[in-house]
Amino acid sequence: MSIVRSRKAIALASLLCAVGLTAASAPAHADNYPSHPITLVVPSPPGGGTDTQARILAPKLSQILGQTVVIENRAGASGNIGAQAVAKAAPDGYTLLAMISSHVINPSVLKSVPYNMDRDFAMISRTVTVPGVLVGNPSLPAKNLKELLAYLKQNPGKVNFGSAGVGSLSHLIVELFERDAGVKLLHVPYRGTQPALNDTLSGQVKLMVPDLTIALGQMAAGHLRAYGVTSDKRSAAAPDVPTLSEAGLKGFNAVQWFGLAAPAGTPPAVIHKLYEATAKALGDADVQAKYKKLAMTPSPSASPEEYTKFVHDEGVRWAKVVKDAHIEAK
Repeated sequence: MSIVRSRKAIALASLLCAVGLTAASAPAHADNYPSHPITLVVPSPPGGGTDTQARILAPKLSQILGQTVVIENRAGASGNIGAQAVAKAAPDGYTLLAMISSHVINPSVLKSVPYNMDRDFAMISRTVTVPGVLVGNPSLPAKNLKELLAYLKQNPGKVNFGSAGVGSLSHLIVELFERDAGVKLLHVPYRGTQPALNDTLSGQVKLMVPDLTIALGQMAAGHLRAYGVTSDKRSAAAPDVPTLSEAGLKGFNAVQWFGLAAPAGTPPAVIHKLYEATAKALGDADVQAKYKKLAMTPSPSASPEEYTKFVHDEGVRWAKVVKDAHIEAK
C-alpha cells in the first residue's frame, strides 16, 4: 500500500513539476520573442492596396519588436494561397498573415477553401479599414443619393453596375445596398476592379462601389459622381462626401478591412505581444499620415479576442448576403 502511495506521490510531483515548467516557460517565450525575423505573408501581388498597407505597417512593427518584418507576397486564388501557407506554418509567431475581407467571404462564394478561419488561425488585430464609395457616371440624372434611389425605383432592373467579379466585395456591397434600399440593379461582373472602373468612366456601366482609394482622383476631376461612402463615418480623405447612412440608408456600414493573424496554436503571450506592437504602430503619427493619403483609416481592434469575434461575425454576415442574393459558389 505504501509503495502504491509512494508511486502516486511521485507521479503527482512529476505532473506538478511539468505544469510548473510549462507555466514558467510561457512568459519566458514571450520575453524572448521575437529572436529572429518575422515573415508577413501578403496574399496579393506587389503594388496593390493589400500589399501597400502591409508595407506601411511592417517597418514600424520591425522597429517596435526589434526584429525585421519581411514581406512575402503569396498571391492567387482570391487570397487563399497565402492563407493556406500561413495556416500550415509553425505556430511560433514567426509567420503571419496579412488578412483581407475576402478571407471571410471566400467560404461562401467558392466551392472549396483550404482553410477554416475559426479553426486554423489565431487572430491578432484588425489594422486598417477602407470605405467603398458608391459612384456613378455623370450621365446619370441623379445628383445625390435621394434622387438616385428615386430614379432606381422608377427603373427597376434597368440600371447596371460593375464589380470586380461575382462574389467580390464590390459585388456584395451593392447586393447589400439593393436589399437595404429596396431597389434592383443589373450586375455586370468584370475580372478585376480596374476594368469595371474603366467602363464606369466610359458609361458602359452606370454605377460601381470601388474602394475610395482608387476613386478619389476621378471624383476630384468630375469624371465620377460620388453618392456616398459605405462606412459609418465620413472619410478624412473625402470629408465632403456623406456616408450612405446619413444620406438616406440609415445604419449602412460595409467596408474593406485588413488585419493580422497567426497560425492556430500560437502561444497567447506571443499573440498579445504582437497585438500590442500592432496597436502601437497604428498609433504612430507618421504611419497614420501615410494611411490617410490612401484613404485608409487605422482601426486596431480592442483586443485579439474582439478581433476574433469580428472576423467570425463578418463571415456570418456576408454568408447571409450571399445566400439572400442567390449567388452560386464557383
